[in-house]
Amino acid sequence: MRERERRRLPIVPVITPCIVILALFGCKPSATDPTTAGAETPPMDVSTVTVAATTVPRMLDLPGRLASTRVAEVRAQVSGIIQERAFEEGSLVRKGDVLFRIDPAIYRAEVDARIAAVAKAEATRIQALKQSERTETLLERQAASTAQSDIAVATLRQAEADVASAKAQLARARIDLDFATVRAPIDGRIGRALITEGALVNQSDATKLAVIQQIDPIFADFNASASDPGRLVERAAGKEATEVRLVQTDGGLYPTAGRLLFTDVSVDPGTGQVSLRATFPNPKAALLPGTYVRVRLAQGMKADAVVVPAQAIQRSSAGEAQAYVVADGKAALRPLRTGALTDTGWIVEEGLKAGETVVVEGFQKIQPGMAVNPVAWTGGKTAAVPDPH
Repeated sequence: MRERERRRLPIVPVITPCIVILALFGCKPSATDPTTAGAETPPMDVSTVTVAATTVPRMLDLPGRLASTRVAEVRAQVSGIIQERAFEEGSLVRKGDVLFRIDPAIYRAEVDARIAAVAKAEATRIQALKQSERTETLLERQAASTAQSDIAVATLRQAEADVASAKAQLARARIDLDFATVRAPIDGRIGRALITEGALVNQSDATKLAVIQQIDPIFADFNASASDPGRLVERAAGKEATEVRLVQTDGGLYPTAGRLLFTDVSVDPGTGQVSLRATFPNPKAALLPGTYVRVRLAQGMKADAVVVPAQAIQRSSAGEAQAYVVADGKAALRPLRTGALTDTGWIVEEGLKAGETVVVEGFQKIQPGMAVNPVAWTGGKTAAVPDPH
């Protein structure tokens, strides 16, 4: 029994040093501790700008739709068979260009018949004229009665009227013959042909053959709030210079500025808006009727405006504007209310003050509350990532 107790006693001093060693190693922080690694990671470099108050043009963006200056529906004015289509679909045509040719045989025959009718009426008039002259001579010699003279004069007047009627019918026949050649009524771009060669067109149905739209210049129709209709009317009347720009679907501005033509004389009672129209030059037919666009009107200058580069503005999942602001070396995501987009960036109506620092580039690599190292933004591309090698 005593031998067993003696064998157990040496085990105690061996276990005690092991516990002390494990306790010492457990107190030492691990190299893979995330808090330790975060403390050792240097702040992320981000490109920033310091917001300054400036004076910018006050712009108003309104949704609108492009419309043709003039629209002409080409229709058949005489009946017949289409013999030829003389234009290329989608091309530019000039006023008077030949578009279609209708079979003119019937109308040429009608013209010939009317020419013969004019000749016959003219011969009858000449005979009546000579008879009237003879009767007048006999009346002077008292060889004819006054009644005979009156009959001769009336016959002459009737013959002259027959000549005038025959000439009018001839002119009408020539007009019908000319209508057999369908011409463009205006300058513009012609669409597809709505009828083909060999088809029968009818004058009574006024068959539509094609549509021509004049798109240079082109109209932009849009609506604005009628809260200040007086200023809009003055601008449309040319009393106040107003720059009108067209914002295309890709966000870029149409290179040529337009001008405001007029405002409507009444306000829509349902929406409380007034209709406006602007005109824009379109020599290259880059703008097409029916396109939805945004019309930008200048409304004077805005003083002490806070403008940030367009790259600094982000959009949340709800579509709200936001941007990273650097304060005390840390990035904070702040919601903003933006105004119009200018050539220098977005106008911030609420959420920023002059003197604050905004992240322009590099915000994709940071999170709210993360320490950052602000670097002055030069307006170029984002700095290249260092080569890992």
